Amino acid sequence: MPSSPEDTTESAGSPDPLDPLVLHATDNGVLLITLNRPEAMNAITPDQRERIISLLLEASADPAVRAVVLTATGRGFCAGADLRGAATTGERVPGDVARTIRLGAQRLIAAVLDCEKPVVAAVNGTAAGLGAHLAFACDLVLAAESAKFIEVFVRRGLVPDAGGAYLLPRLIGPQRAKELMFFGDSLPAAEAERLGLVNRVVPDGELAKTARAWARRLADGPTRAIALTKQLVNASLDTDRTTAFAAEAAAQEINMTTRDANEGVAAFVERRAPEYRGL
Repeated sequence: MPSSPEDTTESAGSPDPLDPLVLHATDNGVLLITLNRPEAMNAITPDQRERIISLLLEASADPAVRAVVLTATGRGFCAGADLRGAATTGERVPGDVARTIRLGAQRLIAAVLDCEKPVVAAVNGTAAGLGAHLAFACDLVLAAESAKFIEVFVRRGLVPDAGGAYLLPRLIGPQRAKELMFFGDSLPAAEAERLGLVNRVVPDGELAKTARAWARRLADGPTRAIALTKQLVNASLDTDRTTAFAAEAAAQEINMTTRDANEGVAAFVERRAPEYRGL
């Protein structure tokens, strides 16, 4: 994982034969996904988007993966979607734009929200538009001091996409969300932390180390319990109390069938540290 713009891509993982612009590597239960288009501030191409979605789906099903870190090389985390190939010369058919958003950016954000493993964003630089929402969709967000977040859509005369109008009000409330989206001002990492969009801001040189430490703690934890907790929290703002309580009870029932839940209880009774295996 890069801790500064000078870091080499080898530190972030191996080039993917399916898409060399997405690096990935799994080490001690942590899958590191690294966007690797530093010359374009890591604006995401359709191929990159599909590869990230695929990696997140695979992570959910792979017992060897117990946590995910999403970061990038260079000075930018993600400048948004790469729009250079988006223009079409043919006549636009009604529904084309909605279909493109639904099958593109929204699928990427949903893949992060639905991943059954906890996802940590390590935001190393500018996160704009889709890039900002990609970070906000993660379960935990770490940001380098030099990072900034920009709801860039209004600057282009556009409506926010990639789930922004869904994510931001749930994270910081409707008034703050409207302020960011109406004005499109650059939000420094420290201010993003104050608002609650970021869990922790660290010096640029400490970002990789901190992300590894957080991911390591998650990977050592009770993986299924964390997955069920993620589902409960993500659904909580969309459900009434009766539904939320029923989901909580069902999650408890499911979790108590896992090896880790029984290990956790046994360790408590025996006054020892639990040894979770993600099972």
